Amino acid sequence: MARVFVYGTLKKGQPNYKHMINTAKGLAKFQGRGHTVEKYPLVIAGKYNIPYMLNIPGTGHHVAGEIYSVDEQMLQFLDEFEGCPDMYQRTLMRIQVVEWEGKGSAGDARAGADGVLECFVYSTATYPPEWVGLPYYDSYDSSGKHGLSYVLRESR
Repeated sequence: MARVFVYGTLKKGQPNYKHMINTAKGLAKFQGRGHTVEKYPLVIAGKYNIPYMLNIPGTGHHVAGEIYSVDEQMLQFLDEFEGCPDMYQRTLMRIQVVEWEGKGSAGDARAGADGVLECFVYSTATYPPEWVGLPYYDSYDSSGKHGLSYVLRESR
């Protein structure tokens, strides 16, 4: 099993969460909530209002999201879904655990004494330069105050 941190449309209550619970695509078990240890710019960009974490460590905010344990099948699905490696790149990042499900589980023991885990995160280093000038968010909600409604793939 691999650990994945999601910060956008794959979180609970967001438009693509349905994929995380579709066992035909693989297994994804919710582990808890956290945020990036380093700051990153989280922007909403493009004509479909897609959330992107730009791979510019040290800039932006500590991005909030959810931690999942996923099997190889789900990891392959997520790579395809995220357009990896062209649109997003899957990299290991340090995630500070804020809230953990299932205390005392084997996964819990993998966090360091400081509550930090390494998780795969889909961020991007392949973005138009003007995206750096967009507003940065610390948390994504498709129906947030930003007014930038996410456009589902089925509707594009």
